[in-house]
Formats: sequence, C-alpha cells, structure tokens
Amino acid sequence: MVRTIFFVTAFIITAAICLAGIYINPNYFLWFILFAPLIVIGTWDAFQTKHAIRKNFPVIGNLRYILESISPEIQQYFVERRTDGAPINKNKRAIIYERSKNLGATHPFGTEENVYSEGYEFITQSLYPAPLLELEPRVMIGGADCKKPYSASIYNISAMSFGSLSKNAVMALNKGANMGGFYQNTGEGGIAPYHLQGGDLVWQVGTGYFGCRNEDGSFSAERFTENATRPEVKMIELKLSQGAKPGHGGVLPGVKNTEEIGRIRGVKPGITVLSPAGHSAFDGPMGLIKFISELRELSGGKPVGFKLCIGKAEEFEDICKAMATTEIYPDFISIDGSEGGTGAAPLEFANFVGMPLYVGLVIANKLLIKHGIRQKVKIIASGKVFNGFGILKAMAMGADLTQSARSMMLSIGCIHAQLCNTNTCPVGVATQDKRLMKGLNVNDKYVRAFNYHKNTVHAFLELLSATGSKHPNDLSTENIMRMTEDGDSQTMTEVIENWTYYQKYIGKSLEARPVSKS
Repeated sequence: MVRTIFFVTAFIITAAICLAGIYINPNYFLWFILFAPLIVIGTWDAFQTKHAIRKNFPVIGNLRYILESISPEIQQYFVERRTDGAPINKNKRAIIYERSKNLGATHPFGTEENVYSEGYEFITQSLYPAPLLELEPRVMIGGADCKKPYSASIYNISAMSFGSLSKNAVMALNKGANMGGFYQNTGEGGIAPYHLQGGDLVWQVGTGYFGCRNEDGSFSAERFTENATRPEVKMIELKLSQGAKPGHGGVLPGVKNTEEIGRIRGVKPGITVLSPAGHSAFDGPMGLIKFISELRELSGGKPVGFKLCIGKAEEFEDICKAMATTEIYPDFISIDGSEGGTGAAPLEFANFVGMPLYVGLVIANKLLIKHGIRQKVKIIASGKVFNGFGILKAMAMGADLTQSARSMMLSIGCIHAQLCNTNTCPVGVATQDKRLMKGLNVNDKYVRAFNYHKNTVHAFLELLSATGSKHPNDLSTENIMRMTEDGDSQTMTEVIENWTYYQKYIGKSLEARPVSKS
C-alpha cells in the first residue's frame, strides 16, 4: 500500500513540477533539487530485495536504519531492563541480526550485565578447556518402538504455524533448515506447501487436529496417516499446551484466515479460529500414552512425542507413572516455558499462567529420573533460547536439545513490531497481506536463518569447551551459578534443591548431575 502511495505521489509531484516549469515559470524546475533525490531513493527502496522495511515503506523506512547507525547513543532505549532500572543484557535483536548477517561475534568493552544484581547467572569455566568440537553433536531421537529414528540438531525452529506466519516466512525458515541440517516445527496449523522446500519437519498436532480432522473437528486417523507418512515429516509432536497460553487453545484471527489457510486447516475461511483447550481424542495420562502409541503406528514408526508447559507437577508425574506402568514411552517431550511467545493470546494467559521454562525443565527431568525412565525419553527445551548460553543452560538443566521460535523469526527480519495479530506486520513475517509479504525476500532470508543457526551453535560449542566438557552430556546444574539477594552466589543445584515445590515432588535424594542421556 505504501509503495503504491509513494509511486502515485512521485508521479503527481513530477508532473506538477514539469507542468509548472513549462507553463508558469522555469524556476519551478528547481524543486527537483529537493524532490528528485527522494524519488530516486524511494524507487531504489521499492525495487531492492535486502531490506523488507525499505521495500514496504520507501523513503520513510530509511529512518530505522538512520537510528541504528547512531546505535551507542540510542541503544539504552532498546536494552531490556530489570524492575530496578538496571540493564539485564545486550539487545537480543542486535545479537541475532549480527549472527544472521555474519557481521561478527565480538563486542567492545566489558559485560553489559550488572554482575552483582540478584538473578545474574554465569558459567563456571575451567582452567583446562576441552578441545573445541569441530562438528555439532547430533541427538538421536527414537526409542525401542520407533522404526525410523531421527538425528536432530541441538538447536531447531520451534512451532510457528502457516497462518500465524506468512508463506514467505515459512519458506525462508524451511530452506534455512534444509541448508543447515536442523528441523522446522510446523506449529498446529497443519502442513502447507511452503513447508515442503526440502527442510526436515516436525509436524505438530494440536487440539484442533488441523491436517488430520474430520468435518466435526474430531481426529481423523486416515488424514493423519496421509500427512504423517510424508518423507519430509521426521517426527510428530502432540501439543497439549504451549507456553504463551497454557490452558487455552490456539488462536488464528479471522483477518489472517485466508481461503488457502482455511483449506489447509479444514475450517471456514475468514473466521477467527479458536482451538479447543483440550484434546477430544483421549483423556487422562493412560489415554495420552496409548494415543501416542497409536500415532507412532499410524506414522509408520516415526518418533512421536508431546509438548506442554507444565502447570501442576503431580499431573506430569501421573504421566510418568503411566509410562512406567504400560512400558509405552513417547520418543521425546518438549517442555515449553510460560515466557514463550505467540501471535495472539489473552493477556492474562500470556502473563500469569504456567511454569517458566527452566523450572518446568528441572521438574520434568527429575521426575523422569525419579521413575527410572529418563533414558527412554529425550527432552526438548523450548522458550526464549536465543544464544549459546541459553542452549548450554537448558542442557545443564536436563534438556537433550533445544528449539526456538522468536529468535528464528528475528533472524529472517522480524523487528518486534508486535502487530502479529493485526495482519499488518511491516516486514512481511507475520501477515497474510500479499503487499507486505513481498518485502520478505525468501532467497535472502533463508541464508540468514542458516547463518544464525550456525553461529549460535558455534557459540554454544565454545562455551561448552570453556567449561572443560567434551560433550553436552557432561553438563549439569553445577556448571551454572546465580547471584542471590544478599550478594552471595549459588550453583543451580543449590538453587533448585531449595525450591519448596521441588522438595515437595522430588525431594533432595536425587543427584544433581543428570543421568546419561545417550
């Protein structure tokens, strides 16, 4: 729309100056000194393919880059801060953009954290660093009942649906995943043609059963088999809940529900789609475990797991007991945190429901150990894991691998405009508006997704080496320390064991170091 306005305005201004110069006074041609550069800049912006903001908003979009060019002076306005006003870390967007563009990984001056503030976390490095791993360690997912195990990257793309994201964004992420050897989680919106660009897929099945539903919204085994047996689908994830709105079903605003999306999801287009809060295909822990076994069989033996944001620890323990009793195990469990993001959620659910990632991660890991089944299941951490430290901390707290949605979205151009639910995303990432979508150049952005993944994994491997660990399995809660309110510091082992909730459900008898995940 803005591009059209620009060209119409440029034509009117040019015509007006020319007519005034010819028929009134030649001095009117001097106005071209002012307007000609703007017209040239705007035309260049509209036809270049590197920057979505400039392409979608010719001329005025350059203001963003002008502000970025004076970064040190305005950076204070882009740094997240604690409630006491102290900055808590460097702008996450800047880190992601630098890595996605291969602009380097070093920064001047010292830490930008207040290292003596309560909650500051740091790694205990070794005087004897381990050799830096040349290749990223992979994680094999698939238990005894899995016929087609999958070798996964330690860092992947978390769930984002086509519908929430534009087709260009989905394609860019999928091509980046293909180039870098990591997977893309489809989100609960089903499998779109734009997911089929060569990258590995984790197909997420939510409570709406999009892509595997009957007309009445119930689960369709036949349609599930059709999609689950696609060669691009490497794993299936059953979504019980997500961190951004646990206890609430998915939301697709009607303004983003196009004819194509309605067809893929099997719903009427143009209406706001609210997924049920719970599943209709099963009930209770036993029902969940048996349904997972059914999905594994229907998929031809592919890895099947479930995703949740933990609320009540006793309910997760009931699932562990059901596994131990039936000897039926999911191949993986994705633990989401309440800090996770979404394109649309009720404010109260986003802010006040569910456990944060690292609390839920510890509870899940320790309960699986408590019931003697940790080695049967892989754990995936999902929720604001955006850098090497985030990967290392997640693994130290019990995860086998990680995935992230927000950071991957930022790597392909998201600027946190927070207009995802309005269909007016200015960079074409979270919109179905074709005019805005054009700003996202797939062939440019997928390379950025690849670069971001590669550089972030490398950063993790450097941190791993610094701890003296030779493999991620060597990490434990002893590797992370946290500053306390009185200026003291504790290992995460001590922090966790002092949690009343932890003591209630797990006790202090378990070792801090996780059992082998191999």
